[in-house]
Amino acid sequence: MATARERPYVNGNFLVDLGTGDTASVRAGFNQVIVPEAVIDTIEYRNGNEKTNEPRKLSGSVSYSNLVLRRGLIGELDLYEWWNQARNGDPDARRTVTVSLLSEDRTEVVWRWKCTNALPTRYTTSDLNAEGTDVAIETIEISFERLEID
Repeated sequence: MATARERPYVNGNFLVDLGTGDTASVRAGFNQVIVPEAVIDTIEYRNGNEKTNEPRKLSGSVSYSNLVLRRGLIGELDLYEWWNQARNGDPDARRTVTVSLLSEDRTEVVWRWKCTNALPTRYTTSDLNAEGTDVAIETIEISFERLEID
């Protein structure tokens, strides 16, 4: 899937699939995706009879920050309903969420992040301001168990 080239890709052409297979409707149109950070904890270990004082570095647990998706408030309740499904403990709330970066001409997927066993953990909307001219935004944060990139 990953397509290598010398010139970096721009970050403005992407698709989001919330585990429903829909990447084309207005519900799948997000204006910002904050891709999660992946971290492997380091465990330091040293035997008492080591010849140096430096500890060995071992791989520990893997953790991920949340995937964050933002879109204009369009009157659809799908994000809130998914969050509510998770809040109510529905075991079917878990999904695989995929974010695909597209080429500039939008003809091919050049990079893909796949977040498995994903659950929404936070749902927010922007503040309202009677004197404002900003777009009302809704945000969903999604935790997940594993990140794959291809």
